[in-house]
Amino acid sequence: MNSFTSVWARLRSRGRSRYALLAGCCFFSTLLITAYAFMMRAPTILEVLPEGGDSRKQMDMIFVLAVLGCGVFTAYAAGLFLRQRSRETGVFLALGASRAQVQSLLLPELCMLGLASCGAGAVLGAPLAFGLWQLFRVFVVDSSEMLLRFDFKSLVWPLAFALYTVLMLLWLGRRSVRKASIMEVVRQSHTAEPVRAVPRRYGWQGILLTVAGCLCGYLVPTICVRWLHWYAPSFFTAPFYLPALAGLYMMLLHTVANGWGRKTLWHRDILSVSMMRFEGRQTVRNMLVMTVLIGGACFAGFYAPMLGTGSMMSYDARPVDFAFHYRADQDMPQKDEVLALAGEYGVEVTRWAEAPMARLGVDGEHQVETEGPLGTTWEAVYSELDSSALFLPESGWNALTGESVDIAPGQAAAVLDASGSSQGRFDPSIGLVTNTATGESRPVSAAAPLRHDMLFGYFVLDDGDWAAMTAGLPGAWREEMVFFDVAESGDEYAFAKALFNEIVDRSGPEVALHSSWDPVVRQRCIEEEGSYFLDRESLLANGETAIDYSLRDSSEFRLFWQYMPQFRVLDKVDFVRTLAVFLILFIFICIVCFAAAAVIGFVRSLTIALENRRVYEDLRHLGASRGWMRRSARSQVRRVFTVPAAAGIGLIYIFYGMIMFFNDGRLSAGELAGLGSCLLLIAVVAAALWGVYRLAVRGVFRVLEL
Repeated sequence: MNSFTSVWARLRSRGRSRYALLAGCCFFSTLLITAYAFMMRAPTILEVLPEGGDSRKQMDMIFVLAVLGCGVFTAYAAGLFLRQRSRETGVFLALGASRAQVQSLLLPELCMLGLASCGAGAVLGAPLAFGLWQLFRVFVVDSSEMLLRFDFKSLVWPLAFALYTVLMLLWLGRRSVRKASIMEVVRQSHTAEPVRAVPRRYGWQGILLTVAGCLCGYLVPTICVRWLHWYAPSFFTAPFYLPALAGLYMMLLHTVANGWGRKTLWHRDILSVSMMRFEGRQTVRNMLVMTVLIGGACFAGFYAPMLGTGSMMSYDARPVDFAFHYRADQDMPQKDEVLALAGEYGVEVTRWAEAPMARLGVDGEHQVETEGPLGTTWEAVYSELDSSALFLPESGWNALTGESVDIAPGQAAAVLDASGSSQGRFDPSIGLVTNTATGESRPVSAAAPLRHDMLFGYFVLDDGDWAAMTAGLPGAWREEMVFFDVAESGDEYAFAKALFNEIVDRSGPEVALHSSWDPVVRQRCIEEEGSYFLDRESLLANGETAIDYSLRDSSEFRLFWQYMPQFRVLDKVDFVRTLAVFLILFIFICIVCFAAAAVIGFVRSLTIALENRRVYEDLRHLGASRGWMRRSARSQVRRVFTVPAAAGIGLIYIFYGMIMFFNDGRLSAGELAGLGSCLLLIAVVAAALWGVYRLAVRGVFRVLEL
């Protein structure tokens, strides 16, 4: 061993654990980002998540958080590796080696390590995503639209992250060698980034900043849209969340430096607290990343219990077992056919009601958008013929609901949901109703609103007004609504499935329409723009999915067909199958973010032990008991896990509740029940983190030989 290269190789061999730790961190980060990117850009996912919808925005937002978290984590791992190598680097420089010689060996091995670990992560990321998806298909739900297809353009994300990792390793390695003072390099392995005196006000100031940042980040886009008539770009609205990160950092800094207990008990765990302070800023940065990732995991994980609980409650709350409506020009199953089909499955129909409806034009305002360099602005334009709505005669309402409503002539009663909310989906106050066939218009005033979940968004007119306003309407503008209940007998699900298939089979291509398709809006769009974005041709031209009867079991069809029947038993039994892609996607995101947080916490715990090993050896020589040293080490590891878990879970739970409240200014019974069911997920996440914490404690004990 008489050459510089052979000495370096021997040192590398003796420090295999350090190289393995850095390679493992780079590999794991790239693996998770690759798996997430392939899932996020998979055509299977993009065909289900609507463009510009909340679900896709949520998926993209959590991906950004995951990338930032993994980026900070790899930078931390690289800094830790170079700090551990700094003593050897300083010795070589002190013995006469030039910086160029050290760099010629250090930088290539860092480059090779980064390329190999990131390359392995990028190669295995797609199989990991595919494997997890297949497990979900086996153990959760499987359907035809669950066939996972990848877009290999997604490789741009792991390649970009790998490039960042390699460049970051080279830059940090070069900087570590080019220290001005050789003695400073030698001393670096014994230094840290201690937390200096932190005012206790950082605690409550951090809480206030976090709350203010969450409120501003969520409300500013809404304020821009509603008050400024401006769809602000994300580069303008996203920075309003930054105070929340600053506040969270202050809270974690206060936790490490001061704690939240009484000041008179400062002497408890004084050793572990002092060690945490000595490595304070590194610890706080890692805890911040863990908090963000745990929060992202919970934000994604809450989707399933919120959606599932709310949907099941809404199904149970329906006042009718079976409901379907159809256009008058369609050949749909009539009462005798439905009764005969029910008899085949041993199902007894106990109540039958049907009523005519008509689609009439209504006045209102629509948005006219203008593209600008700073985003899109809009203005509200009033039109006497703005859109259309379905109208029932009061006798039809009474027949369907069993109520006795008397609407005065010249009035129109809007139908809200059972809680009395319009959900922001339509304007219950209209002033003008138009027969689009004859052009006749009639002013109306708002009557007291009615409530019914199955007729939500409709209007009810006086029988005389309804007959006058619908005279001359063709069958395409007339509809029929059917309600019926069944007794608990026979194979109700098989009957519901058979009736659903019969309705779809007998529906013509002219009613293969999106739920938001509106003939009045279509006419205006064609006159102004030459096309209507919800027409089948426009949807397919834009790469979006159109209503297809052959895909009647897909989520796209079940959620967005305008004439989708509402059969309680069918909706409840097929709920998971219908929304399988949504549910499994967010479960996958939850697992990825949680795994990243767990690995970061585990690695940070082990590095705390490695950096404090000499301290514990000195304590052992001074006579400290094994039990006392175990308590001290366990206390440090506990803070690494409990503080980010409490902050991430607590803040996201409150933030999620805030989102639910600001949607319509209230928390519905379904939302409250959903938030309650999220507590079960929190318990699962807490239990999993506790398991990782226990593994980390055992690893620390093993490193410290306790």
